[in-house]
Amino acid sequence: MQFENTLTFAQNLDGSDRLAGYRDKFHYPQINGKDVIYFTGNSLGLQPKNTRSYVDDVMKDWAELAVEGHFYAEKPWWDYHERLAKPLAKVVGAKTEEVSVMNTLTVNLHLLMVSFYRPTQKRFKILCEEKAFPSDQYMLQSQVRFHGLDPDNTIIEVKKREGEHFWRTEDIVSKIDEIGDELALVLIGGVNYYNGQVFDMKTITAKVRSTGAFVGWDLAHAVGNIELKLHDWDVDFAAWCSYKYMNSGPGNASGIFVNERYLNRKDIPRFEGWWGTKKETRFLMKPEFEPMHNADAWQLSNAPILSVAPYLASLQFFEEVGMSALLEKQQLLTAYLEFILHEVDKQVDSTFEIITPKERGCQLSVFLHGEGRPLFDYLMKNGVITDWREPNVIRLAPAPFYCSFEDMYRFGEILKAGILSK
Repeated sequence: MQFENTLTFAQNLDGSDRLAGYRDKFHYPQINGKDVIYFTGNSLGLQPKNTRSYVDDVMKDWAELAVEGHFYAEKPWWDYHERLAKPLAKVVGAKTEEVSVMNTLTVNLHLLMVSFYRPTQKRFKILCEEKAFPSDQYMLQSQVRFHGLDPDNTIIEVKKREGEHFWRTEDIVSKIDEIGDELALVLIGGVNYYNGQVFDMKTITAKVRSTGAFVGWDLAHAVGNIELKLHDWDVDFAAWCSYKYMNSGPGNASGIFVNERYLNRKDIPRFEGWWGTKKETRFLMKPEFEPMHNADAWQLSNAPILSVAPYLASLQFFEEVGMSALLEKQQLLTAYLEFILHEVDKQVDSTFEIITPKERGCQLSVFLHGEGRPLFDYLMKNGVITDWREPNVIRLAPAPFYCSFEDMYRFGEILKAGILSK
């Protein structure tokens, strides 16, 4: 498609957008009396308007039924989380039984490490990406120390090449070969939070599996943003948060994936609690743990219903639209944003460097050479909510559910005005 940097062209794209109606299904902050241009769905998604009714239903059941809501609510609480498994499985490319919802992301990674990081004297090293999201770094370091090992010689980071802003798959594969049979686990963010790069999860997973090590993925920036085929790729485990592209609200419940080969087993190491035991015998209070046949076996306590309800509300939209339609718009919308950035770059005395490689979701990370924090402040004051990372990078994530092509055009005009106003 031949793009144009005009309002009419952007509005025509919106006019032919099959998902345009979903824009009205979200709440927007306002600045200067207008809806903002929202680029931070990679940090916290906007609130779907249907969320309140889902939460209100739970509050009503709690008020009217109290403890009986566990079994007699319209959506009984004791199996509420099970309603999320099927739609989530479609989003992550899994079998329904391989998916569960519980806790929060880093908590779930810690719990999954119990099962999938089992260091031996020979096989003990962990491979991750350079400068992984800090929470992942802290989690890995503390897990290694818990096992009495030294993070400095246990955690191996794959670095970017000198002068490059992205990782090369061949470098990751090479590092796996270099570590050899000392490798116990590879755990990488499927989409890097800083540069927006999508890792070649299929290739990396196949390589790790061939070595006998475990492979897991932190999908915080991937779920609801890119195509995932966790089952077909033969991933061992994965976890993700729900409040970015999944729009479930701040700090809300996390999802997990556990490959079916580890399900319905008593012999796998796992921290266990009563909500992971079989439903049929759970309330018999038996002393012996009998694991659920699915990924729910990793659950510890009853689900936080007031946290899970907004997740179910958001998943209604994913069910209606389907990932293929969402990704089709995402790719066109992100390409148009990239075009707008290049057009503005031609018109101002600055240089924009997009450090996100072609393997991307909807995030573009942009070096604003010659610009500083005042430009970010200008954008925020003029209705563009974006994200600033030192020294001078802004992250732009045009989420397809609620961002429009006109938003991309308007952003370009505001960006240009901010640079020229210096």
